[in-house]
Amino acid sequence: MTLATLMSRLRGLTLAALVIVLTTGLSSCAEYLPTAMGSLSGEVVALPLSWSSVADKEVIQLETLGDDGAYSVNLWIAEVDGSLHVFAGDNYANWIQNMERKPEARLGVDGRIYELKGTRVTDPEVFERFAQTWELKYGNRPRNENVEETYLIRLSPRT
Repeated sequence: MTLATLMSRLRGLTLAALVIVLTTGLSSCAEYLPTAMGSLSGEVVALPLSWSSVADKEVIQLETLGDDGAYSVNLWIAEVDGSLHVFAGDNYANWIQNMERKPEARLGVDGRIYELKGTRVTDPEVFERFAQTWELKYGNRPRNENVEETYLIRLSPRT
């Protein structure tokens, strides 16, 4: 076997191995990816007195309203100062753009739907408490902690 043939086969095996690793890795964490969906289904319920049982969940669903209708994503969540917070980092995601136009949102967890509104947080002290909570829950701090560059959203009751 020539060196060129051997190198060609190794490149093919390396590419195949990379595809397998990526496919396996992505499928195992699919529930954590912000995969876009449509309208959430479930029972609309009154807001709880405490968000601790919702905040304990690893992943929630958040529905916003875009130009083409309902748009929902799976997101991580943290409770700070008694309010739920979701985070897009410095990604100006579709759900962030939707909330800027229309702050009403629906949060889905365990078949229950909570009707809320989202407000961007730019207070560095609140962001620091969020980052500490995030680290305790998920094992790392947010990558970008500049509140002017990131999108931290506080979910609160609609009024």
